[in-house]
Amino acid sequence: MEPGGGNGCWFLYFAYGSNLLRERLLLRNPSAALCALARLQDFKLEFGHHQGRTSSVWHGGTATIVQSPGDEVWGIVWKMNTCNLSSLDKQEGVEDGIYVPIEINVHTQAGKALTCRSYQMKDYVSGPPSPQYKKVICMGAKQNGLPTDYQEKLEAIETNNYAGPVPIMEEIEAAIKAEKINSA
Repeated sequence: MEPGGGNGCWFLYFAYGSNLLRERLLLRNPSAALCALARLQDFKLEFGHHQGRTSSVWHGGTATIVQSPGDEVWGIVWKMNTCNLSSLDKQEGVEDGIYVPIEINVHTQAGKALTCRSYQMKDYVSGPPSPQYKKVICMGAKQNGLPTDYQEKLEAIETNNYAGPVPIMEEIEAAIKAEKINSA
């Protein structure tokens, strides 16, 4: 495959936040297929509010990646059909200027370099995620077997203790349930 996603009908997307969880990504982007676990070198995971505003979807800070020499972020490379490019951009709030698409190089566990699309939050103010958002990230990391020490790092993230309703979380949990029934 060529850099950045090959022959025009597929692209590679590096997920490091809630889209680590397959059921979360598939809600809006049904073409996503697992390609590889990968590491983004010299970046770190941060949480924040775009222009200081709390995410109305997750009720807390959301994940972004920030350049940080010597650090690393683990995530999932999803192979996606270009027909889902606009739905992914929409989910990431690109039109509203919340996240910007960036091109990054990641390395798979086998050491292969892949050029992927990912997203970075613009103008953000640091702030903790909601417990629900953190849970989805940790579930995704576990589901896909990210390195144990990295999973422990995610588990240690402080949250804002938000305890109200999170409709998207209910949607994700329903999707997970439906999957269990279908595979039973």
